[in-house]
Amino acid sequence: MQDPFYHKEKRRKKTRMLAADAWLDSALYDFFQSLGRGYTNMQDFSSRFRVYGIRRLFVEILSDGLSFFAIGCVLMAGLALPAFDATATGHFNKAEDIAVTFLDRYGNEIGRRGIRSDDSYPLDKLPDYFVKAALATEDRRFYDHWGIDPIGTLRALMSNAQGENSTQGGSSITQQLAKNLFLSSERTLERKIKEAFLAVWLEWHYSKDEILKLYFDRAYMGGGNFGAAAAAEFYFGKKITDVNLAEAAMLAGLFKAPTKYAPHVDIAAARARANLVLSNLVDAGFLTEGQVTAARRNPATPIDRSAEANSPNYFLDYAFDQAKAIIEASGSTSNTYVVRTTVDPVLQSYAEDAVTSVVREQGEAYKVSQAAMVVLEPNGAIRAMVGGMDYGKSQFNRAIVPNRQPGSAFKLFDYATAFEMIPEYDPDTIVSGATQCIGNWCPQNYSRNSVGRISLISAFQQSINTVPVNLSIKTGRQPIADFAHKIGLTNDFPVTRSLALGAASVSVIDMASSYAVFANHGYKTPAFGITRITTLRGDPIFEAEPDANRERVVSDQTVRYMNRMMRAVVENGTGRRALIDGVPAVGKTGTTSSYRDAWFCGFTGNYVAAVWFGNDDYQATNKLTGGTLPTTAWQKFMAYAHTNIEIKPVEGVDFQPAPFVIANAAPAEGQPALPAIERPPGLKPGAADKLLAVADMLKSALGGSSSEASLAVAPAPATPAKSL
Repeated sequence: MQDPFYHKEKRRKKTRMLAADAWLDSALYDFFQSLGRGYTNMQDFSSRFRVYGIRRLFVEILSDGLSFFAIGCVLMAGLALPAFDATATGHFNKAEDIAVTFLDRYGNEIGRRGIRSDDSYPLDKLPDYFVKAALATEDRRFYDHWGIDPIGTLRALMSNAQGENSTQGGSSITQQLAKNLFLSSERTLERKIKEAFLAVWLEWHYSKDEILKLYFDRAYMGGGNFGAAAAAEFYFGKKITDVNLAEAAMLAGLFKAPTKYAPHVDIAAARARANLVLSNLVDAGFLTEGQVTAARRNPATPIDRSAEANSPNYFLDYAFDQAKAIIEASGSTSNTYVVRTTVDPVLQSYAEDAVTSVVREQGEAYKVSQAAMVVLEPNGAIRAMVGGMDYGKSQFNRAIVPNRQPGSAFKLFDYATAFEMIPEYDPDTIVSGATQCIGNWCPQNYSRNSVGRISLISAFQQSINTVPVNLSIKTGRQPIADFAHKIGLTNDFPVTRSLALGAASVSVIDMASSYAVFANHGYKTPAFGITRITTLRGDPIFEAEPDANRERVVSDQTVRYMNRMMRAVVENGTGRRALIDGVPAVGKTGTTSSYRDAWFCGFTGNYVAAVWFGNDDYQATNKLTGGTLPTTAWQKFMAYAHTNIEIKPVEGVDFQPAPFVIANAAPAEGQPALPAIERPPGLKPGAADKLLAVADMLKSALGGSSSEASLAVAPAPATPAKSL
């Protein structure tokens, strides 16, 4: 019999459990009832704001607008981060504290760089009419906007659309200063976005007067001058504080197009521009017509700077950077220096003409807008450098920045590596041209046709893609990259499976240095542009020794093999437009995928030159190949450069240069005197245009006959070349 106490305790526990269950059920019921009543109350409350009809349309627009605004804020923050990274260090693009005078290879002055100690004046010391002229021309609402001027931008766009010759641009002064302080001059959408954010940052951190002062000190004013004070000294031989109204108007007209309107380049254009600036002063209400009348009647007259009009500005920027590094390493405390350079002003002038004339005449057809060229002697001395079409519009030096792919011009490294690593290979070695896939990547030839067995020289001559890829499989891709770095490429690039076809970022100057190794008998040939640096008092700082510590980086046999193969490219391959009568020209063409870059790199026994054509925004050209415009520009330059000089042979090339006859030399007894041979002058672009216009008129007058009125600058090949 069980204990009664046990049954009583059991009933008590059961009762407590039933009570707990009842409480839980009741609580849950009450909670959900309260939740339902709360939801009903919320619906009743919200129903008071429910709108119908046309009002609902506005509510929906507002709601969507707030959503898009939130998305836009996140997007703007993402775009702003790269721009504000430029301000993180707290440093601007350095304002130079040294002055350098540059001399060419013959000792003649070709330009200056650096900011002089007297190149900065307080804003209140500058002539009032100069400040007003700059504001009226560049940014009339400067003191009213917040860094970006939508009204001014819209006004400029409308003027451009109507074809008006407006002197007021779309970028505010703050935006232009942001570019000068933090960014490069590369014309890309990314740079414009950064520029806009940095303009707002400047407005937050600096007063309007401080921004204007920095702008006057940093703006490029043509002739290699940075800052209004330096420009006043250069153009008028006086301090900025002493310029008159006519001179101030001419200076203010330089900010947007310093090369086009520089008075030492085109005085008529400079005066026309200054007259428009004076009109802007009147339109903006800063001066009256009566106040500017005297300036209109007596326009500014600059100092004669004709000898400096064609300064090699891209080269001077490059040489200035090199000089600063050398001076800093030397520990010199002087403020002024004289730098003797390697540049040849005659060759520089024709290099510029060769590149610009080709782009001017055929660039539109091929949809190409930019080009660059570097010319070296076989020992690496830079004789000419062209960094773009117009230094005044863009100081971005396309000749030295390693941001373009070389295409088939890179095959020099593929074949040379194979010759160095596989002793049994020579140009006549037969190899397989069949496509070998690397993973899921199967390279194709330019013609889209496959080839069977083919000699190395024929594959190189025809720019076959499958052969160098097959060679890279045999030698390995890393040895090719190591070889390229060893002989001249200075920037790092990923070693990818498409490296053999030129999938690497290179610079024009590095490609010229690399090809120069084969012109210099296999010795390393880094490009250099400075031979001597002294202080203004003559104290030596630096003396170049290009032949000291010569390092052989390519075997003599490989040099002969590669030179023979590059000669085949020019004689019967993709580079036939590079042929020069009486000169052993060799080289290699290059074209990248989608026709974004076109190259020709080559040399003679006298000079090495690399030429690049393309667009700054990487836009594809109209099927431009290395065998067309780049080779044409290269040939134009080389044909001129080899006039009236001794033609040197190229190692490994079976070619006998024409004998060199010294002009005006005394004739042998009984022989008639030889006529003097003079180097023909190069035509400037403007002169060439005028001659072509005259030719057109002659053709019309002669009934369409072209033979009497044709103008030939350089010989063209008999057969067009299809190339890579």
